[in-house]
Amino acid sequence: MKSNSLKLIAFLALLLPCLLFVLFASPDGFQWDGPLWAPMRPKDLLPLLPRRVSWPILRSLHSAVDLLPIFVASPSSSDVSAEWKGACFYKNSAWLEFHNKTGSKFGGGTLHMKLNDAHSWTCMDLYVFATPYRVTWDYYFLAREHTLEFDEWESEAELQHVKHKGVSIFLMQSGMLGTLKALWDVFPLFTNTGWGENSNLAFLKKHMGASFPERPKPWVSNINVDDIHSGDFLALSKIRGRWGGFETLEKWVTGAYAGHTAVCLKDSEGKLWVGESGHENDKGEDIIAILPWEEWWDFELNKDDSNPHIALFPLHPDIRAKFNTTAAWEYAKSMSGKPYGYHNMIFSWIDTIKGNYPPPLDSHVVASVMTMWNNIQPAYAANMWNEALNKRLGTEGLGLPDIIVESEKRGLSFDELLIIPEQDDWVYSDGKSTSCVVFILEMYKQAGLFDPIASSIQVTEFTVKDAYTLKFFENNASRLPEWCNKEDNVKLSFCQIKGKYRMEFPDYNSMEPYPNMNEKCPSLPPKYTRSSNC
Repeated sequence: MKSNSLKLIAFLALLLPCLLFVLFASPDGFQWDGPLWAPMRPKDLLPLLPRRVSWPILRSLHSAVDLLPIFVASPSSSDVSAEWKGACFYKNSAWLEFHNKTGSKFGGGTLHMKLNDAHSWTCMDLYVFATPYRVTWDYYFLAREHTLEFDEWESEAELQHVKHKGVSIFLMQSGMLGTLKALWDVFPLFTNTGWGENSNLAFLKKHMGASFPERPKPWVSNINVDDIHSGDFLALSKIRGRWGGFETLEKWVTGAYAGHTAVCLKDSEGKLWVGESGHENDKGEDIIAILPWEEWWDFELNKDDSNPHIALFPLHPDIRAKFNTTAAWEYAKSMSGKPYGYHNMIFSWIDTIKGNYPPPLDSHVVASVMTMWNNIQPAYAANMWNEALNKRLGTEGLGLPDIIVESEKRGLSFDELLIIPEQDDWVYSDGKSTSCVVFILEMYKQAGLFDPIASSIQVTEFTVKDAYTLKFFENNASRLPEWCNKEDNVKLSFCQIKGKYRMEFPDYNSMEPYPNMNEKCPSLPPKYTRSSNC
């Protein structure tokens, strides 16, 4: 990888003077006697120009989404050639040749790629190549046959995989320079700056159609805690810093207009508390915590540097009457101090084979990303998805490569494995998978809000959006507290209690619970249309 990086730097360093020489130093100018064909395209050179010149144009051509590779082919033999159109080279083909040049136990292979019809002399294509056991990459700017060597397959399982499934080829659809620009676009999403905040807002506007009108001041409500009750829902939208960037991407793939949640609880003495899964303790661990309202609110007002926008969703009076506060407290206390549950995060989003992936994302890309993380951060990968995939297969302790092989043995494709619904009673090595929204909805389940169909509801399949679309909340604005949105000239159906920008929640408070809810729902941007009773 280091040598590839040095090659790239050297190439970019050489590219600009060569181009300038060709364009300006030739005494006769540039001559071409063949068919009409551009020796270069201006946008290929834009990233090399000064930032103030290039960036306004590049922003219209590239975005952070261009970082996502697109699956183009998976050649598995020399008998069948896969073909596709690239970003630079428009006519491409590939085939896989098996050999044993090293005399190894499982042999090796050569991936042949023939690239033709470049749209200009200055473009190049960047590719990622993956099997369940390895990931590598390379870039190409010459129209000819190229080869990628696999000196030896890691195991019999990898050999059989590439024989039957091939080597997955992913194209970085913006090309090399567009990808570098897209990387620079993603970086500010995670920065704790005004630049980062504006980048997050711009991303959500562009890719979700979200709007962020500014509210009249004051941007913080003067709350009377007597008006807040057990079960009332808190939705948070963070728009800068580490969590702001993460939530932006989460919102984009799930269609949620909030990225974090918490729940209100009152004890027998009338004291208000907040239950939250994802609270960071003194050791930097994300845990489930029950905090006094004053402590939680002070943190959000004065210490949370993600600029959280917060909405309060009071329960409907009929739902509140049904809410078993004793059962809710028992559940909350039983979970206090336990770790935040990451395991269901991906699987609550992916419900269908094709209807949950914003283009160009697909199950091939998900498998590729998982493979990368499996090699880079194996402990992280085990926590995020390996255990969950084992649960779906009924196996224990398999790593990602063996999971994919075992799935194929059972005639189950990887995309079919991903959509098997999460089960609330699955227990992982660190406990049940209890993300912020699962913690609240399991509390609702214990408190009786899903009765009489609670046994057919898997709350681990719910996203943040799925939670706030439940028809559990106040629908009569006249019953909202007097201080709710007091200075705002737009009357909302919920209480926004913090934030410069007005929050919105499409489909808020609109859906009655039903059996197997949210287990097979599509969620494609920008409309995120879902099928009935999915």
